[in-house]
Amino acid sequence: MEPTKLYALPKLPYEYKALAPYISEAQLTLHHQKHHQAYVTGANAILEKLDKARKENSDLDIKATLKELSFHIGGYKLHNMFWENLAPAGKGGGVPKGELAKEIDAEFGKFDRFKKEFTLAATSVEGSGWAALTYCTKTERPIIMQVEKHNANIYPGFSILMVLDVWEHAYYLDYKNDRAKFVEAFWNIVNWDEVNKRLVMLLKK
Repeated sequence: MEPTKLYALPKLPYEYKALAPYISEAQLTLHHQKHHQAYVTGANAILEKLDKARKENSDLDIKATLKELSFHIGGYKLHNMFWENLAPAGKGGGVPKGELAKEIDAEFGKFDRFKKEFTLAATSVEGSGWAALTYCTKTERPIIMQVEKHNANIYPGFSILMVLDVWEHAYYLDYKNDRAKFVEAFWNIVNWDEVNKRLVMLLKK
């Protein structure tokens, strides 16, 4: 068998201090280098485990292995999107424009209603997880999704436009256990240009 291609920790599209004061340099460094790296390491370990079992024709607990793999790959992928839909302080936030603004207004009536629903989704995720803005190409509607952990309650096949990490590891240095305060801060550093670009690319398919 050829060696498996493995995952790698992506470089952030900005400096670690760029999101302050909303996310501090210390918080972002720890989140990226320790927590995101842990999902990269975990996914790669399972891929190597699968390769070894196939090479040796040995048995695995497939159910447990695939559940663990989905957890680590979900963590890896969602974090990649999260870094990209954040913008340095002073360059993000505000309200969306372009096609994204049209879709949000058509679905939610106005941006403030969308912001309220997304905020409630983020603050009410059970345990650790994510809030996400997705798009259903079947109904042609933007739909909010809660993700528990990295791999539960996902709408299969829905394209994700924007995510917000509400695991405590995303904010505990800056906001202790005050998730709501972190979610409020998030709106100041959303990279709406990136989110709009994701939607436009999806609609072109």
